[in-house]
Formats: sequence, C-alpha cells, structure tokens
Amino acid sequence: MAGCCAVLYAFLFEYDTPRIVLIRSRKVGLMNRMVQLLILAYVIGWVFVWEKGYQETDSVVSSVTTKAKGVTMTNTSKLGFRIWDVADYVIPAQEENSLFIMTNLIITMNQTQGLCPEIPDKTTTCKSDANCAAGSSGTHSNGVATGRCVPFNETLKTCEVAAWCPVEDDAQVPKPAFLKAAENFTLLVKNNIWYPKFNFSKRNILPNITTAYLKTCTYDAKTDPFCPIFRLGTIVANAGHNFQDMAVEGGIMGIQIKWDCNLDRAASHCLPRYSFRRLDTRDVDHNVSPGYNFRFAKYYKDQTGAEYRTLIKAYGIRFDIIVFGKAGKFDIIPTMINVGSGLALLGVATVLCDVIVLYCMKKRYYYREKKYKYVEDYEQGLGSEVDQ
Repeated sequence: MAGCCAVLYAFLFEYDTPRIVLIRSRKVGLMNRMVQLLILAYVIGWVFVWEKGYQETDSVVSSVTTKAKGVTMTNTSKLGFRIWDVADYVIPAQEENSLFIMTNLIITMNQTQGLCPEIPDKTTTCKSDANCAAGSSGTHSNGVATGRCVPFNETLKTCEVAAWCPVEDDAQVPKPAFLKAAENFTLLVKNNIWYPKFNFSKRNILPNITTAYLKTCTYDAKTDPFCPIFRLGTIVANAGHNFQDMAVEGGIMGIQIKWDCNLDRAASHCLPRYSFRRLDTRDVDHNVSPGYNFRFAKYYKDQTGAEYRTLIKAYGIRFDIIVFGKAGKFDIIPTMINVGSGLALLGVATVLCDVIVLYCMKKRYYYREKKYKYVEDYEQGLGSEVDQ
C-alpha cells in the first residue's frame, strides 16, 4: 500500500524538464551525425524528391473507346468460302473498357427443336431405356431426357433428349485456331483522362499526331511508343505469350495505360505509358477449364415458318483496357506538413544517442549523473528553515 502511495505521490508532485548536457565523445558524436544525415537523406531524397511530398495529388478519371480492324478468309467443308470482318468476330459490338475478338469457334448449324440422341459420355451412354431417367437434365446436358435409349451411331446408344438438334459436340477444339489470322488485326484505343482537382484533361491521341500518321502507325515500344493503334499479336507477345497458342482456347489480356503527370511542368510532359499482361491464370500444373469462351446463336426461319438456329461456341481474347495514374502539383499545405514531420524525425537521433549513452556504454552511470539532477521543493525547504 505504501509503495502505491509513493508512486502516486511521485506522479502527482514531481516534474521533469529536459537538461542539455554536452558530451564530448567521438563515438556518440559521430553516431548522432550519421543518424541525422540518414534522416535528412530520407526526408529530402525520398519524401520530397522521389515521392514529391511538396505536391497535392489527384487520381485519374478516365473514359475509353475501342475500334478493331482486320479482314480474313476461311474455306472449310462445313462453312465453305467465307470472309470474316469486324461485324463477325467482335462480339458484342460495344463493351465498356473492353473488347472481345473471336479467334476460334465450334459451330453447330441448322439446329431445330426436337428429339435427338445426347452426345456420348459416361453418364449418357446406355443399353436400354432402364438406363435413362425421364425428365432429368444435368448441368452439362444439352436437353431434357425423355427416358428412351436410342442409337447414336451404328455401334453406340445414348439417352434421348428434347433439345436443339443436332446437339453440339465440343469435345475437340479446332487446332490451329479457326481465325489464326487475327494475329494481324489491329485495335485502336482512344482514351480521355481528367484530373478534376486541377481541372486538367488530356487524351492519348497526342496533339502532334496527325491523321496521316494515325493511318500508318502501329505501336512499338521503341519506335512508336505513343501510337494508339496496337497489333493483336504484338500485345500478346509483349505480355510474354504466343498468340497462336492463346487463340485456340482464348484468354484475357490487359492493356494498361498509366498516366503519371507532374503538373508543375508543361502539359506536353504528361504522356501515356502502355504495358501489357495476361490477366487469366495460366498455371501448367492447375489448368482446369482454361481460356475464355461463351456461346451465342443466330436464329432464322425458313419459308414454312420452321425456326432454325446456328449455335456458335466462341473462343477468343478479351482485351481489358485498364487506366490508372495520378497527377501532382505544388501546394503549400503538404509542403509544410512534410517539413514539420522531417524536423520531428530529427529528434530520433537524440533519443537513440541517449539510449546508448545511458544504458549501453561503460561509463553509463557517470553520464547518468550528469544527465539527471534531483532538486527538492525549494518552497518547502525555505519554510522549514524559517520555522527553526
């Protein structure tokens, strides 16, 4: 109890004030200057020069539009001679900040609603009607089972389904890709950016780019780094992948546009920087359901009013345009805040030196006596002398 009272007494009725002690020591003095030098290097080099701590910053607001160009030709037994243009392989025609280019497909033509045998697998092959459950429709089924076992070909029977017939067979993906010429298609990316805090706007088609130049240029990191027209094969190659391999099963590519602008300089120095990377995971050891694909159909009717459709399972590359960046401009408030923080950090040198001098050095008790001086209450001492 007495110990607690003593602690409380010391807390309430004692006051400590800093005392300046000049210690002439090469080790301590050198260490103090080294720590101060490191703090100054951090504040000046990192905070002000590298991070531009004297600037107010703002994040980019962006809009993107895209336009693909390219024509190719195919000649197959199923489709015959056919020309493919933008309206055929860009699906859908307009997307927000992205574009899908079809590079491969599985096509099932002239489907009608009716009854037909299911594609054979371990769940659909059968020997009799007893092997087929009527009304069932699995996740991967092409229709609703009728409960009948019907011939799929001369040697195999499968369960019958009510579906769009004939059902799609997507077991084999075409190799090489059906539209392998898409490697040479081009993509025009138009990007407008705005920094609302500074009311600064710009676009990636720079003021010095002319119409004639735009019709002939293609992006190259060394020779044409600011051309907004990209060859699809170049995009994939710059991301470290092979276009023809990616075209077979599809994938997702990111076109990154970075706008880092120092608005203390002329607006002409605010330029876009392009980079590319594949966004969908491609792990050789864990490659279940790779690539990118979806289905769509084209419907039509014959002269008798019967409805038909052509089902297309489209494989391709989706290009996502990702815009990011920040702008900075001098402002007195962040400047003063960072200057004040830097001055406060200089106190760390004093604290560190005090710890070493008072607790680590051989003469720590001697330095401690010089550092601390205990003074009794003068008024209480004076009062007791008068009473005597």
